[in-house]
Amino acid sequence: MKKSLEKIKQGYFAFRKKYATGQNSSMRHLAHHGQNPDIMVVACCDARVDPALILQCDPGDLFIVRNVANIVPPYEADQSHHGTSAALEFGICYLNVKHLIILGHSQCGGIHALLDNTKLHQDDFITHWVSFIKTDAVKIHDADTLAKHALCHSYENCLTFPWIKQRILEENLQLHLWFFDIQEGEILTYSLQDHQFHSL
Repeated sequence: MKKSLEKIKQGYFAFRKKYATGQNSSMRHLAHHGQNPDIMVVACCDARVDPALILQCDPGDLFIVRNVANIVPPYEADQSHHGTSAALEFGICYLNVKHLIILGHSQCGGIHALLDNTKLHQDDFITHWVSFIKTDAVKIHDADTLAKHALCHSYENCLTFPWIKQRILEENLQLHLWFFDIQEGEILTYSLQDHQFHSL
């Protein structure tokens, strides 16, 4: 535990040296001018799937929300707590991002829970959350195939948000469905034209 904490502390010092010191400090620029990312990413909480690291981005490049299984829930204008939906509203309506990437991945624990929740020894929230992924119409027993299916379901949910659908129709927003293969370190992107995944 001490070794892992020391590692991230050294990472912080490296970050300070690269981004937060000197006349051309990126962080000073971002503090004065605010954030203005063109790209928003909905990603999973999985520690192996960090969008900024995978895409080698600098601070300010991406607006990111992460949740279990990178789910975009359907639009629900009620008084419940909607963390992912609030992030979508901020990124799209206030930051005016031009691209929304939903980034799924292989070996997803949330997807495994959707397939079989009997192995969860604590389950106040997980099963209910991943139930946003509807599996009634499909009989999929492979977690990675289901994770790819879930991306398409999140895409459909995106279209239930009126301000997302409007921006897509006006061609002010592009929606991308990406799947990261952890073992290969490769991103596959889904084509809405031929309904297939291809290498990015």
